[in-house]
Amino acid sequence: MTATTPAQSISPLSAELRTAALAALERLGASVPEAADDAGLPVRSPLSGERIVTVRRDGAEETRAAVAQAADAFTAWRSVPAPARGHVIKRFGELLAEHKADLAELVTIEAGKITSEALGEVQEMIDICDFALGLSRSIGGRTVPSERPGHRLMETWHPLGVVGVISAFNFPVAVWSWNTAVALVCGDTVVWKPSEKTLLSAIGSAALLDRALVEAGYPSEVSRLVLGELEAGEALVADERVALLSATGSERMGAAVAPVVAGRMGRYLLELGGNNAAVVTPSADLDLTTRGVVFSAAGTAGQRCTTLRRLIVHSSIVDDVVARLVRAYEGLPIGDPRADGTLVGPLVDAGSAERMAQALAEARADGGEVLVGGGQVTVDDAPGATYVAPAIVRMPAQTAVVRRETFAPVLYVMTYETLDEAIALHNGVPQGLSSSIFTLDAREAERFLSEAGSDCGIANVNIGTSGAEIGGAFGGEKSTGGGRESGSDAWKQYMRRATNTINYSDELPLAQGVNFG
Repeated sequence: MTATTPAQSISPLSAELRTAALAALERLGASVPEAADDAGLPVRSPLSGERIVTVRRDGAEETRAAVAQAADAFTAWRSVPAPARGHVIKRFGELLAEHKADLAELVTIEAGKITSEALGEVQEMIDICDFALGLSRSIGGRTVPSERPGHRLMETWHPLGVVGVISAFNFPVAVWSWNTAVALVCGDTVVWKPSEKTLLSAIGSAALLDRALVEAGYPSEVSRLVLGELEAGEALVADERVALLSATGSERMGAAVAPVVAGRMGRYLLELGGNNAAVVTPSADLDLTTRGVVFSAAGTAGQRCTTLRRLIVHSSIVDDVVARLVRAYEGLPIGDPRADGTLVGPLVDAGSAERMAQALAEARADGGEVLVGGGQVTVDDAPGATYVAPAIVRMPAQTAVVRRETFAPVLYVMTYETLDEAIALHNGVPQGLSSSIFTLDAREAERFLSEAGSDCGIANVNIGTSGAEIGGAFGGEKSTGGGRESGSDAWKQYMRRATNTINYSDELPLAQGVNFG
């Protein structure tokens, strides 16, 4: 454990959090590169709102050096048999399972997630390791009929190169693992720039992967970690040695990243904003609907990309649905995410609360009525933390504020008369990540899932918009970015395809019947 500077003057709660975080990192086998306050990156816990440690700051030079190391390591790593690469990921998953509680504790301290959600995030990492292990023995192309006798036509898949990963604070470790586990078994190497708000979780995760690599006899340079801010991110985006740039963040960030990567003819995989909606029909099971809506809208304090932000309810049942939701919201336990029974933890910082307040003010100006929540909540022993009561707002129409994602627990409720109207409202936003319909009518469900229904990358029936499983590809359409991560055939984005023609005859016929002498 490295500690170059004494702990700054902090509250008893922050001192407790610092001690817990450093102890968890030590159990993970991580060395913490602390720095002087004026030279490093401050790590603040949303549980106290205060700085608990200062970590070294990597800039453009350090980022380019990390890319160079990963590029050098790629030349050997790409030739390691895929099942052997899978063995490394298997060991990484075993280490994650062994240290699940330690890593989840860091996620709670840095991201403010309640304990069960933090543990669930680490479980996602374990699950993607299981998926990638199986993938390491099943990656393959196909053979197709050739029009020429004595010829075989097939396609093969090959490692792409260095994969750059930029992750967000709300899923500080899972999204990196989705990319990294799959990229590594595909034969790529990885450079990771985590959110500057969740550096300790990243340090702990990277330490476990380094251990898995070294134990198997491979260099840790196969996966590199960069602890930086905008300068480091820009260097990673611009580096021509980065074959694929996977970035999770805001729509504004994606709009800046995409032209730079495209300008150097690189590939990008973007997971951006998600202004997700659910349609509630007259046939819906309202007990099930209430549970699904409350978790999707208030879970993680509204700070998931898949958070439910718009609820489109048939006019005949809207009063009943709203009454049920208001009762549930009034009973939501808000407070220290480490405490038993807490369901809503803090926002990541005060800026998030300000944006929430601004959105509610705009909604009121548009004729909206705040039915419950919306104010800040004081939690004992944490005066610097930012806790808010999740809000439900009845809106007369889908106004500009509703069409814009606010990364906080605000649920806008609107009504519809026909399913066509509901689908038009649902699709009438720039984003297209996750969606849901609550119905017991098979025709309504199938219509929502059809080409004339939801325009999102994820469309669910009788569950909320959040809580995706590893086996399915994750991602969205429109301004969400269009990328796919995690399961299914998302692995293809991390590889390059080659079409091969093999002539095993003693003739040389040309395709399409061409005669060249």
